[in-house]
Amino acid sequence: MYNFTFHRPTTVRQAAGLLGRNPEAKLLAGGHSLIPVMKQRLASPTALIDLSQVEGLVGVEQKGRSIVIGAMTRHADVANAAVLQQALPGLAAVPGAIGDPQVRNRGTIGGSIANNDPNADYPAACLGLGATIITNKRRIAADDFFTGMFSTALEDGEIIVKVSFPIAKKAAYEKFKHPASGFALVGVFVSKRGADIRVAVTGAGANGVFRVKSFEEALKKRFAAKSLEGLTIPATGMNSDIHASPEYRAHLVGVLARRALAKANA
Repeated sequence: MYNFTFHRPTTVRQAAGLLGRNPEAKLLAGGHSLIPVMKQRLASPTALIDLSQVEGLVGVEQKGRSIVIGAMTRHADVANAAVLQQALPGLAAVPGAIGDPQVRNRGTIGGSIANNDPNADYPAACLGLGATIITNKRRIAADDFFTGMFSTALEDGEIIVKVSFPIAKKAAYEKFKHPASGFALVGVFVSKRGADIRVAVTGAGANGVFRVKSFEEALKKRFAAKSLEGLTIPATGMNSDIHASPEYRAHLVGVLARRALAKANA
């Protein structure tokens, strides 16, 4: 490791001010993505701004027909939140399948979304439910937030403070796990909220999380696995690595979408 300045603000305003005065600074949430790349010298921030003591960034609550989760809420706390398990169990299942107990008890929802790893689970949940990412400056629809691999609509000095998820009538997530990391080789989140049908995919796309509009159109007639029989997506634009080919990932999208639909309708 190398020398850097460590800050521990107690308010969002203080954190934003520090970030504005330190262009090379990085925000520290759970640290599972940032610390490893710092150790490998792939990132060399001059300062770290630890968000762990910032007021008002932790908690899961229901507000009307939405579930609002503080950005610094740990994965394990999201998964175990009684209000979420009752109102939106399909979302509660997402953090419960992330990594291992060490990751789930340290990683945060805000950190995961801001990092936008192409194999992360939360981006699929956000896009699959039509969530709204709330920052210290504005509200950003999930459809506009995720802009590419490790890329988001966040601007300089902008900090995620909360994420608001509309409560869907039916929702579920299914993923094919990497056996070592627990990351999604492919993950599919499906939801139905009135006429809004969503199918979001993580782990498969070369540009990160995306929606499958052809599946969504088919599911508008009937929100069931049978509606997707015979439907596929092209392998063009799919990830390719030592774990899975583009063709295999494209195939998995259909398989996992049908499994998620079966789970959502159970």
